[in-house]
Amino acid sequence: PIRRLNYHLLTWGEPKKDQPSLFLMHGWMDVAASFQFMIDAFAQNRHIIAPDWRGYGLTEAGGPTDNFWFPDYLADLDALIDYFQPQGQIDLVGHSMGGNVVMMYAGIRPQRIRRLINLEGFGMAATLPAMAPGRFGQWLDQLKQQRSGELDLKTYSNLESVAQRLMKTNPRLPSDKAHWLAGHWSRPNSKGEWEILGHSAHKVINAQLYRVEEVQAIFKCISAPTLCVTASDNSMDLWWKGRYKLEEFMQRMQIVPNLRHARIEDAGHMLHHDQPQTLAKLVENFLDASDA
Repeated sequence: PIRRLNYHLLTWGEPKKDQPSLFLMHGWMDVAASFQFMIDAFAQNRHIIAPDWRGYGLTEAGGPTDNFWFPDYLADLDALIDYFQPQGQIDLVGHSMGGNVVMMYAGIRPQRIRRLINLEGFGMAATLPAMAPGRFGQWLDQLKQQRSGELDLKTYSNLESVAQRLMKTNPRLPSDKAHWLAGHWSRPNSKGEWEILGHSAHKVINAQLYRVEEVQAIFKCISAPTLCVTASDNSMDLWWKGRYKLEEFMQRMQIVPNLRHARIEDAGHMLHHDQPQTLAKLVENFLDASDA
């Protein structure tokens, strides 16, 4: 029970006195089980907690809703950490959207984080105040679309179709992993169709502008040694069409006080699926380094 809704999470191992618990936070339209391949590749047993964010996987959406608010992710994470480790520090990893959340959280609650790892969590393109009227208008329009069902996620005839969809999105994903993930990423409905375990309200744009100056002020407060991991495939060019580039993200990250960079070769945005062994070794080396 977290903040008046039931959170679903996966755990591995048992708490250790000499090792902080490791929290793994997944990305947009993903689930906690997505980290399984990386965890399988860890060289040592750790106490790991990986939740499904609200409205993803098997975690409740928090009642009827037509949109989600970013600050709720921060509050949910704060409550989850307090639930499992009321005192002391944790190690924190986030992928994509989860990477954005953990970076923000580490600057807001710096005393709670021992080590911080951001996996392809790029943030958003910079906005200007003049964009506010259009942004709010787009938000209102998408709320109507969500309520009318226009933003509903596609359903699939069987689990095989879900696996094929995952492999189409990520050509590096082998069939066995795709089929395993499909069983955690979807489930059959009353009609026998397979539904993606993500609430359609997640597709509604955030009403508020992304204010880089505010984000930078938070990043500046991060005290934990931080590892920023990117993949060799530059997904940002595909997503943003020149409006936000990898070079700009790297420039933003320079304000983080104790920052290291690493790149995973032969990998795309889902680098924990593409190169789980390489990533696991990188993560463990950073977590266990005495000079991190």
